Amino acid sequence: MPQIIANGLALEYEEAGSRDGEPLLLIAGLGTQLTRWSPGFVAALAAEGFRVIRFDNRDIGLSQKVDDLGLPDMAAIFGALAAGQRPATPYTLGDMAADVVGLMDALKIERAHLAGTSMGGMIAQTVAAESPERVLSLTSIMSTTGNPELPKPLPAAAAVLAAPPPVNPDFEAMVERGMASLRAFSSPGFPFDEALQRENLKRDMLRGFHPPGLQRQSAAVMTAGDRRAALRTITAPTAVVHGVDDPLVPVACGEDTHANIAGSDLTLIDGMGHEIHAAVQDRVVAAIAAVAARARTAA
Repeated sequence: MPQIIANGLALEYEEAGSRDGEPLLLIAGLGTQLTRWSPGFVAALAAEGFRVIRFDNRDIGLSQKVDDLGLPDMAAIFGALAAGQRPATPYTLGDMAADVVGLMDALKIERAHLAGTSMGGMIAQTVAAESPERVLSLTSIMSTTGNPELPKPLPAAAAVLAAPPPVNPDFEAMVERGMASLRAFSSPGFPFDEALQRENLKRDMLRGFHPPGLQRQSAAVMTAGDRRAALRTITAPTAVVHGVDDPLVPVACGEDTHANIAGSDLTLIDGMGHEIHAAVQDRVVAAIAAVAARARTAA
């Protein structure tokens, strides 16, 4: 896979589909590498005519690590948030949004469709709000607005997030920790493929396991604040997709996103958790394709 310098960082990226198609950037979630966009999902988007571009966010996978920025002081962050203050972090979601725009610049893409999951949805929202001239359409998948009044993760999902890391972990211990997260965030309406999930997790850990990057990304998400005012300025045609049974980012978060982006479409999928399960892949692709078509009509 190639690398390119974007916003001063080396980002790993991969393309699929026709080079003449409208660009579609897929923006991954917290700690998630580009490999988590499944080949079938990417192929389905390419079949819709898109030039599909997926990439590793900074600090994850094969993209550049920014260890020189240090680790976030989580105690100080929690303290500042409790006091209603904006804590300092190594970088912000705004910086990660600038990476997306930088990637577009490096690839000489003037405007693109954006689709992001979870944290990636937050990043895509930020690009659409701050750089509207670069966005053809926006699809925010299983993401949120930062509204502090929204429901929190369900207890099982919250417990996985709060669990301390294994003491003196080896590879298999970290795999088991990762599998616990995947099970907790999975789709209750569809089968959990234990063998496939384990295979994909091991592949990703061998490809680019970097816990400090996950900590820095987590700090950026935690301190992003309430984005509702920014979302109300978004003018790009927007689709919001959310699982009714998402245990990590409850469905009310998707509904709030829809409520704060004027004219947005809302697709709620029964049985879907915090993942794009193979069983719902076609519905997510259809939502992306539909909002892209709406953008063409608007143009």
